[in-house]
Amino acid sequence: MQLEINVIDAFTDTLFKGNSAAVIITDSWLSDDLMQSIAMENNLSETAFLVADESDVSDNKDQSDEVATYHIRWFSPLTEIDFCGHATLASAFVLFNKNPSLTTIKFLAKAVGTLSVIQTDSGKIQMNFPNTKPEKVDSIPESLLAGLSIAPVEVYRNAQAYFVIYDSESDVLSVDRDNEVLEQLAPLDVVVTCKAQSENFNKYDFISRYFWPANGGGEDPVTGSIHTGLAPLWAERLGNNELLAYQASSRGGILDCVVVNDRVLISGNAVQYLTGFITV
Repeated sequence: MQLEINVIDAFTDTLFKGNSAAVIITDSWLSDDLMQSIAMENNLSETAFLVADESDVSDNKDQSDEVATYHIRWFSPLTEIDFCGHATLASAFVLFNKNPSLTTIKFLAKAVGTLSVIQTDSGKIQMNFPNTKPEKVDSIPESLLAGLSIAPVEVYRNAQAYFVIYDSESDVLSVDRDNEVLEQLAPLDVVVTCKAQSENFNKYDFISRYFWPANGGGEDPVTGSIHTGLAPLWAERLGNNELLAYQASSRGGILDCVVVNDRVLISGNAVQYLTGFITV
């Protein structure tokens, strides 16, 4: 069996930057073991699998030339992921390119419900995600303290990760981590973040880095899902619901974030790296 595969660099307009995701569209679901094996072989942060939703054809809902509905699942090299932003962006990029008449894509995901995606006038892809604002943690886990080389100023938590607040960009950029120790926080990951301050980052509101040894490996280049927690956290701290974020990995990525009540709109660019076929 041959499957078309597209590899997209997400949250960037520059090849070899942002975060890479593979996108595979099939008529029906492959087995879980096969999808996990493909993701492991790809060895990217995520591989997204899409299957068109045919349930509304009979009553003609969401089946116009302008709207398409797909079920989506995301796999890291280690495990299936509940929610992935950059692979959603990559998937939308592939679908919009395959069908230029599309104006809206609806992704159906078991853990996070319906995710609506559009293309903005600027050409960016905007994703409508749930607001996952974290809550402050009073008792910081010992594994979190021991796993980071710089002590947190504050710590927050949501269903995805611990949010470590630092005072300075240098702390965010230079912090070392012990993956084996942080893995003890599973199933939660760790994001470190601070307000943008220096000339190097003066066009951004905040910066971050994301570590996920329990679910993906080491450091994730750019993480759309974690910004559904970061954006409302910084919106409250900065008094501004429209924020520009930079994820300061070695590849780097830029995310436009807008907090609207219980939703977070996250927008970004994407570029094509590869189109091909895999044989399984």
